[in-house]
Amino acid sequence: MTAMTAMAAVAITPTAGGLTAPARIAIAALDDPAWSAFVAAQHEATIFHHPTWTRIIADTYGYRAFALTATDARGKVVAGLPVVAVPGVRGTSLVSLPFTDHCPPLAQNAVSFEAFVDGLVAWRQEIGSRVFDVRAELPARPGIYHSTPAVRHVLPLDGGPTALQKLSRTPAHRAMRKAKRGGVAARITQSPDDLSELYRLHWQTRQRQGVPVQPRRFFEAIWARLIERDLGFVVLAEVDDRPIAAAMFLAWNGQLIYKYGASDARYWALRPNNLVMWTAIEWACARGYRLLDFGKTELNNQGLREFKRRWNALETPLSQLAKRMELWIAEQVRVPSRRGNAKRT
Repeated sequence: MTAMTAMAAVAITPTAGGLTAPARIAIAALDDPAWSAFVAAQHEATIFHHPTWTRIIADTYGYRAFALTATDARGKVVAGLPVVAVPGVRGTSLVSLPFTDHCPPLAQNAVSFEAFVDGLVAWRQEIGSRVFDVRAELPARPGIYHSTPAVRHVLPLDGGPTALQKLSRTPAHRAMRKAKRGGVAARITQSPDDLSELYRLHWQTRQRQGVPVQPRRFFEAIWARLIERDLGFVVLAEVDDRPIAAAMFLAWNGQLIYKYGASDARYWALRPNNLVMWTAIEWACARGYRLLDFGKTELNNQGLREFKRRWNALETPLSQLAKRMELWIAEQVRVPSRRGNAKRT
């Protein structure tokens, strides 16, 4: 039995409300209108589910990208998640998604979600031997393995001005006022002219932390495909017109995501990062956004965890950049190439 035949053999039982377990898993191109429409209709979808984000990662690093989906009896997508194929020494792994803190499968309801997860597990049993890293919490199943090396912080923003009023009593807000008294000013930008300053601070921060620096072309792609299309922005904090801190935020579907932050350590005493965050929160509240996702923090990074908690953000476990699911995908599986044609992994 070939891998594709095995995939087709996985059972699916459609119902009027979605799916019952296990769902059959199909591979769809990122630009498939059915996939795009499904993502756009999901209340819980974030910018990380948006086809453009997956395509940015794939194009920057040379990965193949696609979506795994399940459909109901009418052929309508009712569950799925974006995926890239990452080549490695031991073969190709599937990841949803690299450089992404949290990307759970989407489903139209809880029944479809459970059926989709069961479908992935059934896929494993049918076909294979490759790792599939899903960065989201998943229900307990045989073949799903959990680890918790990080946490995630989320700040509800429901109520707009009311949310701001609550934050005005936090330690982080007091630090923001200190920044203003110290002559720090913040501005929101979507101009490509400011990309160099953001990347300078990003490079400086990553070097100081001793962690890899993303290539400039990655930031250029985010700027051109998301920020300039009103799906994000950057906040720059300046003293005497010199940028001393910056943060990139991605914005879509009522959810604001803090993606990258960077600062000049010589100016930390002025608390520029607090002013950067407050500026973004004001922006989100003024536009009716539901939440600010502060993203991933390593468990041992107590300083950053405390910074996020000072905003009253809710801390939850984020296992392996959320819970890790290992599925075994056969080498014979054919997935869409970067040009949309099927190729072997």
